[in-house]
Amino acid sequence: MMEHTPAPHGRLAFLPISFFSVVMGLSGLTIAWEKAQHVFHRDLGINIGMLAVTVSVFALLFLLYVSKAWRYPQSVAQELAHPVKLSFFPTISISLLLIATALYGVNAELALPVWVAGTLLHLVFTLYVINKWMHHEHFQIQHINPAWFIPAVGNVLVPVIGVPLGFVDVSWFFFSIGMFFWLILMTLVFNRMMFHQAIDAFLLPSLFILIAPPAVGFIAYMRLESELDAFARVLYFFGLFLTLLLFSQFGRFVKLKFGLPWWAYSFPLAAITIASFIMYEQSQAAAYLWIASGLLAVLTVLVALLVTLTLRAVLRHDICKPGH
Repeated sequence: MMEHTPAPHGRLAFLPISFFSVVMGLSGLTIAWEKAQHVFHRDLGINIGMLAVTVSVFALLFLLYVSKAWRYPQSVAQELAHPVKLSFFPTISISLLLIATALYGVNAELALPVWVAGTLLHLVFTLYVINKWMHHEHFQIQHINPAWFIPAVGNVLVPVIGVPLGFVDVSWFFFSIGMFFWLILMTLVFNRMMFHQAIDAFLLPSLFILIAPPAVGFIAYMRLESELDAFARVLYFFGLFLTLLLFSQFGRFVKLKFGLPWWAYSFPLAAITIASFIMYEQSQAAAYLWIASGLLAVLTVLVALLVTLTLRAVLRHDICKPGH
């Protein structure tokens, strides 16, 4: 009697949920260039093109992941149960929030339904992830890494256009969630890094995610309060310090082999870039304009490099394979 051999999975079964971090990086670059043009009072005519590329990438990845969920539900279930991959599911809702933010400057009416969808979906993901954290059976201290910040960062993004759209209390609700869990997770992550085993080399780029909560928190807080007060300054300068801290480790990062975690460099850098432009607008101090412009240049080169390396990895079948 012949034994039944399961049919081998196609590459779609191994499409990682972390692929949506590509959309976050592209969205961040798009919003950063929108902000730069606003500050310099220039219209380079690139907003719609950059937004179109970002939306197209999101649509492609969304369709592919839905197809994966339909054909290989067990693979999605495994990611939902994974202590690291679980935190990347909110990148879907965060992508929607970022697309809505970029879209707001082009068409506020179209931005509204995208923002609502992203906000509601992110609330669902936040509740799901935190429930998993609270009632887990297999998480260990070595599973904690900066990717766990992703659900918190998404909450802080809500006010960025939630306030101008008129949802002030909703924006405060999500901002409060994000800030509260940022403080908790910051403590846990630094405890893991200082007193337990080092973060795996493959995940080292995720350290840049540390920049995102204070940088995005500053952007959101300026929407909520519109005044450069002491709390706003603390958020911005802490984000700037973390940026300098990670830049000082440049030699460590350039030695890493390319992988999708490299996209973790992009969105946090976009966040501190945008925050620096806002600091310039609020203070009119030329130093912040120089910082923002320098960061924008680095961000642009970085995203161009990441796109090139990602396309090459896809063509070589280095992504979407077992064990990736």
